[in-house]
Amino acid sequence: MPELSKRTKTFTDSVIRRMTRISMKYNAVNLSQGFPDFNPPKEILERLAQVSNEDFHQYSITWGAQNFREALAEKQSKLMGRTIDPNGEVVVTCGSTEAMMVAMMTVANPGDKVIVFSPFYENYGADTILCGAEPIYVPLYPPEFNFNPEELEAAFQQKPKALILCNPSNPSGKVFTYEELKVIADLAEKYDAFVITDEVYEHIVYEPHKHIYFASLPGMWERTISCSSLSKTYSITGWRLGYVIAPPEIIEVAKKVHDFLTVGAAAPLQEAAVTGLRFGDAYYDELRNVYTRKRDLFLNGLEDLNIIHTKPQGAYYVMLDISEFGYESDLEFCEVLAQKVGVGAVPGSSFFKEDVNHLIRLHFAKKEDTLNEALNRLADLRKKISAKKR
Repeated sequence: MPELSKRTKTFTDSVIRRMTRISMKYNAVNLSQGFPDFNPPKEILERLAQVSNEDFHQYSITWGAQNFREALAEKQSKLMGRTIDPNGEVVVTCGSTEAMMVAMMTVANPGDKVIVFSPFYENYGADTILCGAEPIYVPLYPPEFNFNPEELEAAFQQKPKALILCNPSNPSGKVFTYEELKVIADLAEKYDAFVITDEVYEHIVYEPHKHIYFASLPGMWERTISCSSLSKTYSITGWRLGYVIAPPEIIEVAKKVHDFLTVGAAAPLQEAAVTGLRFGDAYYDELRNVYTRKRDLFLNGLEDLNIIHTKPQGAYYVMLDISEFGYESDLEFCEVLAQKVGVGAVPGSSFFKEDVNHLIRLHFAKKEDTLNEALNRLADLRKKISAKKR
């Protein structure tokens, strides 16, 4: 038989999705894969019910239904501080996962280099490799997950085609400051690189932190490819509705890449989601308040249990330090955690290029009852998982 593709040789399955399957196996509270256990807004669900009896069951326009793009452009224009053309500067994709792949394939050629901050969402390295490019990893240093400007410039000196910026960040919960973004912007301009942003958690940011759209920085619109989705903002991760926003010359290429990857996002779901895109500011204010309460509940519970953890500035992830248990493999620890304690988590090593095996990631995008149940189970953590001797 002929040899299979070499580009996937270093891949495993998604560790995040694997931990969901393990959580299901042991009936654990799944705090691994980042999806809510509560319903989307009722207005969206009511519109979805109507759409099922209307004429939205065939292909929409490949790069997104007209009214969806118009509603999205109107919403994002207010946030990004510029008028976005729904016809020339938007592509609707099958989730932000496809949006990121479209962005990568739009700018990267085989042999190009792409900067990725570490820790990173596991898809970024894979996206780079699937494009035939080479990732350059730049560390973010806990607990604030700041970067060293000199290390970042050393990476830019390798002449990368692009930098991937997840802001707010998964898994660290970091929200980049204006000063940090300006450093990145100056280097991108100096070394003539694109910046591909993943801003899926744009509306989940905790005071006093603020989300700043990279494309809104002076001179950055022309070299920024903004990717996001509706998944987290409206609690519809299964709908797979994402998008790319960029200047027309970039979008023209992105449209072609998207067309041949997936043809188009689901037409009835786009129609239903337009309702959410037209929500007023009050919805996003309440979304922030809801997640702030969830974060405080969960983090206060961890503190009461004397479990060392990070404090996210945005998104809905927290990283726990498991050093006291002495496990050489954080994956093994997570499997034991699901089996013996009944809580699903993701090993931190799946997010770091560096040799890190003392952190695990949990998320708190759950009902308060679910979070309290997870905390009740974690109360028995040290009773059910003994520390290993090294």
